Amino acid sequence: MKPLAYRMRPSHIEDIIGQEHLVGEGQIIRRMVEAKHLFSMILYGPPGIGKTSIATAIAGSTSIAFRTLNAVIHNKKDMEAVAAEAKMSGQVILILDEVHRLDKGKQDFLLPYLENGMIILIGATTANPYHAINPAIRSRTQIFELKPLETEQIKVALTKALQDEHRGLGGYSVTVDEEAMNHFAGGCGGDVRSALNALELAVLSTKADDTGSIFITLATAEECLQKKSFLHDKNGDAHYDVLSAFQKSIRGSDVDAALHYLARLIEVGDLESISRRLLVIAYEDIGLASPQAPPRVLSAVQTAERIGFPEARIPLANAVIELCLSPKSNSAYTAVDAALHDIHTGKIGEVPVHLKDAHYKGATALGRGVDYLYPHDYENGWVKQQYLPDPLKHKQYYEPKQTGKFEGALKQVYENLKRQK
Repeated sequence: MKPLAYRMRPSHIEDIIGQEHLVGEGQIIRRMVEAKHLFSMILYGPPGIGKTSIATAIAGSTSIAFRTLNAVIHNKKDMEAVAAEAKMSGQVILILDEVHRLDKGKQDFLLPYLENGMIILIGATTANPYHAINPAIRSRTQIFELKPLETEQIKVALTKALQDEHRGLGGYSVTVDEEAMNHFAGGCGGDVRSALNALELAVLSTKADDTGSIFITLATAEECLQKKSFLHDKNGDAHYDVLSAFQKSIRGSDVDAALHYLARLIEVGDLESISRRLLVIAYEDIGLASPQAPPRVLSAVQTAERIGFPEARIPLANAVIELCLSPKSNSAYTAVDAALHDIHTGKIGEVPVHLKDAHYKGATALGRGVDYLYPHDYENGWVKQQYLPDPLKHKQYYEPKQTGKFEGALKQVYENLKRQK
C-alpha cells in the first residue's frame, strides 16, 4: 500500500489545503485553471508542503493529459515519449520533480516544446530557482513560491485523512487525543507529508481495544513523529535565509530572535557557518563601536570549535548575546566599500610624487619622495600633507559614528585632523 501522504494527494485545485496566495479565489493559479489557459511554471518551496500535490491538482483540474517524471530518475527517452504524446494530442502537461536537476541535454530537448506550448511544464523544486535553474528554462516559466503550512491547516489535512474511507484511515475507528493532534500538526515543522505518515504509523501500530477502537495518545504521537522535521539542510536555500535572519537579528539588537536562529543553526550542526557569520558580524555590525567584541567572539568561536557540540552552544550563546547588546557601527565597513566603489568606477588618480617609492638609485632625480614630510619629525607625530591622489584629494570615505566610547574618541581625533588639513 502506498503511504497515506501519497494517497491523500488532492486531485483537484479545490482540494488543496493552504497556499491561498496562489490557489485561493481570484489568485493567479486559480485564475489560470478557471480560464483553462495554463502557463509553464516552477513551484518552489521546502519539502513536504505540497509542491507535487498542487502540480497534480492543477493538472487534474484541466482536460489536458498529464505525465509525471523526475529530473534525476528519468532520462531523455522518457521526455521524448512525453513529447511524442504532445505531438499526437496537441498538448501535454509535464509534472517534473527535482526540476533543478535537469542536465543540459534534457534542457535543450525541452526548450522548443516549452517555447511552442506543446508541453506545459510544472516543475517542483526545493532549490531557489533563481540560483539553481538554468536561465533558459527559467525565462520560459513563471515562478511561484509555496509556503510551509500553518498548524491549523495541517490539522485540516489530518482530519480529512482520518475521515476518508477510500484513500485515508476512515475504515478504522480512531480517536486522536487533542495533545497528540497538536503534536502531529505542530511538531512536523510545516511538513504535512511527515505529519500524515506519522499519523498512519500511529494508527497501524496501535492495538485496538475490545471495542475495536484505536486511541492515539501524545506519547504515541511523539514516538511516531520522532522529531520535528527541520525545514532546511546545510546546503539548502532555507539555510541561507536562517543565516541572514540570524545576522539581521543581531544587527537589530534582538537577543531572543538571534538565539532562536542560533538554535536552528545548532540543530543542523553547522558550526562552521555559525562561526564564520559571528566573526563577520563582529566586524561588520559592531566594528569600531566596541573593538573589544571581535577578539572575544574569536575566542568564543575557537572554544566552540575545540569542544564541539553539544557544549559548543554555550560559548556561542555568550557571543551572540554580547553582540546583540553591543553598540553598533558599520563605519569601517562602509568606508572601505566606498573606497572600493571609487576604484571600480575608475576614480583612482596617480599617487602623489612625494609619496612614491624613493628607495632606488635615480629616484631623487625623478623627484620621487623629495618633498615628503616625515611625520615623526614633527610635534605630535603629525604634519599637514596631501596623501590622496589629486582627483580625490577632498574625498572623505570614513563617516565616524558616536555609538560607543571608542569610536566617539576616534571621531573627535578624525574631525580635528580634518579641520587642520
